[in-house]
Amino acid sequence: MDRIDVMRLFIRVAESGNFSKVARATGVTQPTVSKVVAGLEAKLGAQLLRRTSRGLSLTDAGQIFYESAIDIVERVDALESSVGQGDAAPSGVVRVALSPAFGRMEIVPHLPAFFERYPGVSIDFHVSQRYVNLVEEGMDLAIRVGPLSDSAMMARRIGSMSYLTVAAPSYLARSGTPATVADLRQHHCIAFMARDAPRPWEFTDATGDVKFFPQGPLRSNDAEYVRAAVLAGLGIGHNAAWLYARDVAAGRLAPLLADCAPEPFPIHAVWPGSRRLAGKTRVLVDYLAELFAASPLLKVR
Repeated sequence: MDRIDVMRLFIRVAESGNFSKVARATGVTQPTVSKVVAGLEAKLGAQLLRRTSRGLSLTDAGQIFYESAIDIVERVDALESSVGQGDAAPSGVVRVALSPAFGRMEIVPHLPAFFERYPGVSIDFHVSQRYVNLVEEGMDLAIRVGPLSDSAMMARRIGSMSYLTVAAPSYLARSGTPATVADLRQHHCIAFMARDAPRPWEFTDATGDVKFFPQGPLRSNDAEYVRAAVLAGLGIGHNAAWLYARDVAAGRLAPLLADCAPEPFPIHAVWPGSRRLAGKTRVLVDYLAELFAASPLLKVR
């Protein structure tokens, strides 16, 4: 492991405060991570980390080395990026965290043009519904929908996401059409599960913002299962517009309560705040921003 790689490893340890988490993220053993850090301390002749039963923390010397290491690594990344704008193209693996259905439907189908433009870049998707800690899990980038809460992250808004409330014509013929948000209480609603609880449906009406908690015979933590249930006439769905727009256009689903649709949610590309955006990551963020800007469903509004 060269000096820059050792610095990168130490930065991860310092930011996560845990050898085991860094080991899992980097694909090496916990003793290897511990040994690399111990070797670094021996080489520098200074203790960089305090090791306690509660975890790891930086010593004064560790804080100085951490800040300097970030500066050096960022300079190396910037140099690689500048070279990528000259004789060599951006290259390397970009590790991206995102949710399942959105990536499958709105990103993966458009990647051939990206790889044609940047053949030296490869993408490693980490697909999950849960909130991924980018530093601890070694991610370069995350695509996140909604307000951002982590001030330690850097972010760029690259799109917007509207919501649609829909049902199959067969369901409406059988159960009637809701005219208000309150009418939904009399209907089967297909809930999307988030953190083991149904995600509330958000609306805006004359009284302001309204939250409705869906109830029905079927629910799922996968958006495409919810879509399949709605298409099968099992109930009403309320999800991202990109999930249902093609079905609405084809007449397979009917839009409902359009006057009560909530304001669009922002879509952000997010990366660790202590990292300069590497060339390989920057070109992917730029490509996604370009892709979403051309989409009526995803452009910034």
